[in-house]
Amino acid sequence: MTYTFLGPAGTFCESALLTLPDAVREERVPSTSVDTALAAVRSGEFEAAMVPIENSVEGGVSATLDAIATGDALQIIAEAVIPVTFQLVAREGITSLDQVRTISTHSHAWAQCRGWAEKTIPGVEFLPASSTAAGAMGLLDAECGYDAALCNPLAAELTGLDVLAEGVEDHAGAVTRFVLVRKPGKIPAATGSDKSTVVITPTVDHPGGLRELLDQFATRGVNLTRIESRPTGTSLGQYFFSMDLEGHLGEPRIADALAGAHRIAADVRFLGSYPSATPLSSPVPVHASAEAYAAAGEWIRRLKHVASGEA
Repeated sequence: MTYTFLGPAGTFCESALLTLPDAVREERVPSTSVDTALAAVRSGEFEAAMVPIENSVEGGVSATLDAIATGDALQIIAEAVIPVTFQLVAREGITSLDQVRTISTHSHAWAQCRGWAEKTIPGVEFLPASSTAAGAMGLLDAECGYDAALCNPLAAELTGLDVLAEGVEDHAGAVTRFVLVRKPGKIPAATGSDKSTVVITPTVDHPGGLRELLDQFATRGVNLTRIESRPTGTSLGQYFFSMDLEGHLGEPRIADALAGAHRIAADVRFLGSYPSATPLSSPVPVHASAEAYAAAGEWIRRLKHVASGEA
């Protein structure tokens, strides 16, 4: 399998990709943006792309949520959760923090280090970069226009830049979740610890519409680990919901919940079921187990049999 990822080399995204055994051995090519990476998968240039989808501090990554919710269908087949720690690296000639006037990095990284930066380097300016590694790589150009960058240790090692400070994140223990995306195909087998991702577009807005949608999952014992609203881009006030569920499409309760959502929503886009990278803590209620669904189905079969008047 050929892989692409949000580049350049040395991003957290590449670190996430390297957690997959096959990716260590196969071709890996960086892309300049999430949109570019996913477009390369849709076109067939690459078989799969690793992109960020959620951060424990900043929440969902809007570029990814929007890109996989629209356009040609894509499927998530794996996820990886990476601890996030940052280093401040500097261009040649910058040797101390008091020389830093401008820092470049990805907006999510800045949000996770802004408190430290503003406290430690008062008045410092932020310059957005397409990724943490891109900000660091830019420092190799003497005309880059900024003094330092926030990046992960891998990018610092690859660039060989001087590290002015380590562990500068505001929230120790923060993590970022990444997903491996390909064209739709075979769903990974259920492991007993799985997630499913869907995008649901509601019908015309009305009181209780969101509750009706959420009830489809609650009544079937399906836990939602993430739900975010994103604008459809069609008109003001029009949104879709991006959701992660605990469970696999192969489970009756998941299939039944999605069928219920499909009946009441304008559109449901299934983005895949895949093994969870972290242990799931919500037990399946007894009434939502596969055994309970099987028993209920058998009971209905018997009722129909009797009602039909068959011997």
